[in-house]
Amino acid sequence: MSYQEQDNNAGKILLAALAGAGAGIIAGMLLAPDKGTATRENWKGVASKYSGQLGEQATKIGSDLEAKFKEYAGKLEDLGVTLPGSSLKLKGEWNDIKGKLKQQYAQLTDEDLTYTEGQGDELVGRLQSKLGKGKAEITKMLNDM
Repeated sequence: MSYQEQDNNAGKILLAALAGAGAGIIAGMLLAPDKGTATRENWKGVASKYSGQLGEQATKIGSDLEAKFKEYAGKLEDLGVTLPGSSLKLKGEWNDIKGKLKQQYAQLTDEDLTYTEGQGDELVGRLQSKLGKGKAEITKMLNDM
């Protein structure tokens, strides 16, 4: 299944969920056996339930899009379409790279060099501010170590 088909399917699911929620609310209004205040309280509960579900779906779709974007950015770099250093691809053990960085740049602390898998952007951002270099330059430097 292509990326566009996945994106289109996600949009259809979201639209169907919204349509279902709307139909449920309208049916509830027409068939409500309770007084207006009680009915409004019930609607608030239903609305908050569906808004939570929609929020979870939106978060999942956003995460999926981010992962796909990173994947495609890496492929573009590998193909030479984008400049080297566009994405972080560490080679070797982080502790070895960390030691080399400390030798080259004495001002770097352990806190500056904290790295967790999947959080390369945070590391690059800290090194940018500490070393006064651009993102591409920092990324290329780390990839070359």
